[in-house]
Amino acid sequence: MRIAIIAITRDGARLGARLRDSLGGADLHVLQKFRGEAGKESFPFDGELKLLVRRLWPEYRGFVFIMAAGIVVRMIAPHLDSKEKDPAAVVMDDCGRFAVSLLSGHLGGANELACRCAFVTGAREVITTATDGHGLPSFDLLAKEEGWGIDELSRVKVLNSLLLDGAEIAVVDPTGRVRPWFHGRGRLSFHDTFVEALQSGAKGFLFVTNRHLPPQARSESLLVLRPKNLVLGIGCNSGTGAEEIEELVCAHLKRLFFSIRSVRCVASAAAKREEAGLLAFAGKHSLPVKYYESNQLNSVNVPSPPSVHALEAIGAVGVAEPAALLASEGGRLLLKKVKSGNVTLAIAETA
Repeated sequence: MRIAIIAITRDGARLGARLRDSLGGADLHVLQKFRGEAGKESFPFDGELKLLVRRLWPEYRGFVFIMAAGIVVRMIAPHLDSKEKDPAAVVMDDCGRFAVSLLSGHLGGANELACRCAFVTGAREVITTATDGHGLPSFDLLAKEEGWGIDELSRVKVLNSLLLDGAEIAVVDPTGRVRPWFHGRGRLSFHDTFVEALQSGAKGFLFVTNRHLPPQARSESLLVLRPKNLVLGIGCNSGTGAEEIEELVCAHLKRLFFSIRSVRCVASAAAKREEAGLLAFAGKHSLPVKYYESNQLNSVNVPSPPSVHALEAIGAVGVAEPAALLASEGGRLLLKKVKSGNVTLAIAETA
């Protein structure tokens, strides 16, 4: 996490220097007149503080404000977007007595950042999120720790409230990660199937799945977490547009009842590194792209016969299937190669 520390007093500059030297990836911004207290590595500023915050807000994922909390609230209010997007914000007094998690405690990491600041400076961390106050895990922090997506972020609040109230929450989790995360805390019951869970009489439901759920399974008390365990192996002709790739991918994900929010990455041949349509498709869905050389693709046993076109073009027996299997790191094919127009697609699930 890239962190901006902002201090506006002499003592704050000294405290900020301690934090900068101990927190990895931190930059210290101080008023010009206190740069001597902060060292040459600091970034001095003059003028209005709110202008500095406006400029820095999109550049950092974490902020430590060494100043009064009221000042911070007024400055950051115009920039707030959502729990999913807002950076972590921690407030400290310039005497170093308290480190307050102010914004994005779980998903943004402010609770953790406040604890790190407290450890470095000897301050007392102040965490006000309800689950933490009661010594309970939270569903949004579970998703963050596991790298899972969240369907309907508003449902996290519903499930966390039920957890605090001691209500039963029925869980379906083929990954096996939920049980050790909660470690006996909270009233959770575990089930093998969605139907079994929905018929359990529980007040809330947590499903960890890469599958689309039917409308009748949806309710305000159902939270769906998306493990990132699908890989899209994609081959395409030069000049193929993102729209054509999107159409084929979405059609087969829908047919197989898979959610695109569970896709971990796109995999393709190294020869496609500059393919604009492929890059645009991946960028639209915030997916990294993994590329493999022809000798790597040829090292994988795949079910489909060799592709004459791929052999002639790049010397590989195929692209979609071997790339998907390589990126799945020992996983299995869920969809053998399909071709439509200029695009070939295979889908694999990670091990």
